[in-house]
Amino acid sequence: MKLAHDQATRAQGLERLNDFAPLMGSHYAGRRNIDAGGGRKANVSQLSPFLRHRLISEPELVSAAITVHGAEAAFKFVQEVCWRTYSKGWLEHHPAVWSDFCILRDSQLESLEKDNSLKADYKSAIEGKTGIEGFDDWARELRETGYLHNHARMSFASIWLFTLRLPWALGSDLFLQHLLDGDPASNTLSWRWVAGLHTPGKTYLAKKEAIETCSDGRFSPKGLADRAPAVDGPANPAPSPLPPADTLPQAAFALLLTEDDLSVERWIPETLEVESIAAIESASFRSPHGASRKASAFTGAALNDGAHRAGVHFGAAPTLIEGIDAEALLLDWAARLKTRLIVVPYMPAGWGWDRLSPVLKTLQAEGFEVRQVRRDWDEVFWPHSRKGYFKLRKQIPSCLDALGIAEGQNIDG
Repeated sequence: MKLAHDQATRAQGLERLNDFAPLMGSHYAGRRNIDAGGGRKANVSQLSPFLRHRLISEPELVSAAITVHGAEAAFKFVQEVCWRTYSKGWLEHHPAVWSDFCILRDSQLESLEKDNSLKADYKSAIEGKTGIEGFDDWARELRETGYLHNHARMSFASIWLFTLRLPWALGSDLFLQHLLDGDPASNTLSWRWVAGLHTPGKTYLAKKEAIETCSDGRFSPKGLADRAPAVDGPANPAPSPLPPADTLPQAAFALLLTEDDLSVERWIPETLEVESIAAIESASFRSPHGASRKASAFTGAALNDGAHRAGVHFGAAPTLIEGIDAEALLLDWAARLKTRLIVVPYMPAGWGWDRLSPVLKTLQAEGFEVRQVRRDWDEVFWPHSRKGYFKLRKQIPSCLDALGIAEGQNIDG
C-alpha cells in the first residue's frame, strides 16, 4: 500500500471502507492471511492507518460488515477490529507496560552505541541486508510504504528475535518509526506476544512452510531458528482500574485535538458551544529517532483534516500546533481563551499522552478544568480487556448489542 499524505483524510478512509465492504465476509475470513506483496493486498482492508487516527471509527467498520454480510459471516472481520480495541483497553489497564517499554527501548538504543557487533547486526536488519528471504523484503517494504501485512509483521518480529537475536524493544521501536498505523498499544502488545511476554511463555516461531503459504509462494527462507525461547522480562503487572472518563460539558469550552481521535464531529454534538479548537502534533515523539517522513506526513495530514472538519462542524477556526515550541504555543493558545474549560478526546497510553500530560497539568495548575471524554465504544469494550483477548471475544455480541449495532445500522461512537 502506498498512501500519500494527501490521502490521509476521512473521505479517503470512507472510500476505502466502501470499496472493501463487499469483501468483509467469507472472502476476508478465507484470504486474510495471504500477503501477495506489493499493491496486491485486496484480501485485507488496509484501513488500519485511518482507524489508528479514528478518521473512521470501529462502529463504522463493524456496522458496514454486518450490514453487508450479516453478523455470522462478518464475525471474523469484526473480531479483527476488536483485536485493536483489546490492545488499547489492555494497555489502559496496564499502563506501566508502555512506560517499561520506553525505558527498555532507551536502554537498548544506548547499547547500540556501545556494542559495534550489535550495531552492525541492527543496521543489516533495518536495511534489509541480512540475506534472509522475506525478512529483507519486508524491511524494505516497511521503509518504502509504511505498511506491512499482519502476517509479515509477525514473521518479521519472530525472525528479528529468534534468528537474528536482536532485542525486541528495538524492533518494536523500528515499527513505530515507520508504520502509518503505528499504535502504542497494538504494536507493543504484538511484539511482546511474539517474544513470549504478553502470554507468558507462549512465543511465535516463524517457519518456512507458513511463510511460503502466507506469502503466496513468494518467499521460502532458509536458516530460520527452530526454537523460540521466551524472552526474559518482568511478569505482567496486575490490571489496574480504568482511569475515569469525564462527561461533555454543557457550558462553552475549548477543544484540543490529538492524533488519537480525528472525527470528533461524529460523536460530539454540534449544538455544544466550542469557543476555540487547537490540534497538537505528536508524531515526532513516537521514538527517540522520531517518525519517518512518510509516517509524519500521513499523521500531519490526518491532523489537518480532522481539525478542518471539527472547525466546520463547530464554526470555530482551528489552530495547528507543532514544532519544538509546541508546548509553549499550546499554553499561549489557552491563555487567550475566555473559557477556563478544555475538552480533550480521551488519549490512551502512548507518546501522545507522554507529551501532553505535563502541559495539561500546567493548565490545571493555572486554573483550567481539563476534561478527557471517551467514546462509547471504548467505555463498553475496555472493561473486558483486563486479561486475555478471548475473554473480550466472548463479549463481542453483547457489547455490540449494548452499543445498538445491528444489521442495517450505522452507529457512531
